[in-house]
Amino acid sequence: MENQEQKNNSNLKAVIAILAVLLIGSLVYIFKMTSDAKAQQTELTKTISEKDAVMKDLEELKATYDAAIAENTSMSDELIAEREKVVNLLADLKKSKGDAASMAKYKSQYFALETKMKGLMQENEALKKANETLTTQRDSTVMVLGEAKKYNEVLVGQNEELAKTVEVASKLSVLNLKTAAYKLRSSGKQIETDKASRADILKISFTIAENKVAKSGDKTYYVQVIDSKNNVLGEKKTESFGSNSLTYSFVTTVKFQNKTVDVS
Repeated sequence: MENQEQKNNSNLKAVIAILAVLLIGSLVYIFKMTSDAKAQQTELTKTISEKDAVMKDLEELKATYDAAIAENTSMSDELIAEREKVVNLLADLKKSKGDAASMAKYKSQYFALETKMKGLMQENEALKKANETLTTQRDSTVMVLGEAKKYNEVLVGQNEELAKTVEVASKLSVLNLKTAAYKLRSSGKQIETDKASRADILKISFTIAENKVAKSGDKTYYVQVIDSKNNVLGEKKTESFGSNSLTYSFVTTVKFQNKTVDVS
């Protein structure tokens, strides 16, 4: 009877030992599964965070390109092409599961695009400064040309006024115009008469006033003598002066040297 009890105790201890081992194994398994789950959750959280970060960086990259393109520089075509690459990568990233391998690829592509962007922005900034300098120079040139044009217009106006003044001033003044009729004797003596029927010759005299502005040289004067019946006496030749014409009695040429000269 005592041996039977000892045998039962041994079996009970064995069962307890087995259960203890199984319990320990279960605890270890549960711990491992919990640790793996936490690790996976941590990795997933990290991957999602990385995906969000890269998407945010790509959005900022796109915004940088949008602002640069809006400035409408000569690099606009190249900037648009690079922005399109950013947009395409952003679309691919949104569709991806965000695993570690793909995130490594996307981050690598992002860094390449960022490096390209920095180079283009430096080039674009230099181009903007050059354009600003050219614009300033152009504006200065336009201002100078505008001032020069205004000055020239003033000069032209002054020259026109001066030309008119000179034209008026250069006209010769005829003074002391006198006409007398003479009867011619056989001896050649000339006797002044006031009767037209007795007149053989007419003498016309006048004075050309001194003028320092007028051009010196030979001056031609056309003289018209009209009788009481409004007939032109003398040569009765006609000379045109632009749209006007004159039938004259005779013509005389006077040598003018800017000083007063008497003509008879």
